[in-house]
Amino acid sequence: MADQNSSAPEDVVAEIVASVLEVRAAAGQAVEVGDTLVLLESMKMEIPVVAEDAGTLAEVKVAVGDVIQAGDVIAVYR
Repeated sequence: MADQNSSAPEDVVAEIVASVLEVRAAAGQAVEVGDTLVLLESMKMEIPVVAEDAGTLAEVKVAVGDVIQAGDVIAVYR
């Protein structure tokens, strides 16, 4: 979240093409910096998507088994 005083949503975006192995966070959940939101798999490597800022998740847009592309929105903070 770029501005802690802003209530504007912020997207968590995929950086690579991957499959969703686990979803560890849910809408409405408070997260702290470093919490794993989603676990991805790409090229036989597990890649955690972690919270870069503390906040509350407004929405999680992926489910286990989804194949995501670079630039796809994984979750939305508020």
